[in-house]
Amino acid sequence: MLKFYFSGAPNPTKVALFLEEAGLPYEAIPVDTRKGEQHRPEYLKINPNAKVPAIVDGDATVFDSSAILLYLAEKTGKFLPENTPKARGELLSWLMFVASGVGPYSGQSVHFRVYAPEKLPYAINRYAFEAQRHFAILDERLSKRKYMLGDTYTIVDMNVWGWARLIPNVLGEGAWAQFPNLKRLVDEISARPAAQRAVALKDKHKFKTEMDDEARNAMFPHLKVKVA
Repeated sequence: MLKFYFSGAPNPTKVALFLEEAGLPYEAIPVDTRKGEQHRPEYLKINPNAKVPAIVDGDATVFDSSAILLYLAEKTGKFLPENTPKARGELLSWLMFVASGVGPYSGQSVHFRVYAPEKLPYAINRYAFEAQRHFAILDERLSKRKYMLGDTYTIVDMNVWGWARLIPNVLGEGAWAQFPNLKRLVDEISARPAAQRAVALKDKHKFKTEMDDEARNAMFPHLKVKVA
């Protein structure tokens, strides 16, 4: 059975969405990043980047959420656009747009707004600006089509949903007003039974919630402090 290493963060949640949508049997294995479980040697053999998610599917190991979505879609033949060079080019472009832009800038925006020990105006502005710019590109794309690649729900929409559903966390309360088309997509996907199961997966395990010294050392090792 496929092993799915997860937490409640945006990237694992979008993989959970695919697994639930496709009806694939899987074993959910929690990785508590605030306890530093992502740094354990046994997990680093699966994901040397010490992040979640990751999957082990027989002799195949895949990490990075966008790579996992593409791997699972190609394996199952589900949630892909038509098999043409044009559609393939759009699929890859928008998957990588999320992987290289939406995710990193959103994550850093949250980090500097919420977790950074110093509230640096330049860093906060820089990452919020780029996150907003990326979401605006998605919103414009969705103003002309139902889904990211047209009329068909695909892994690109799942990839977008993982981060876009947390726009208030990334940009602050009231930010949804800037992205009505993206809000429409997020609301539609969030209403799907598979999405509700994906979001609820984290509740099956008691993840650490405190952001204490142990958690900061595990998640932000560049700020390492001595734990009593």
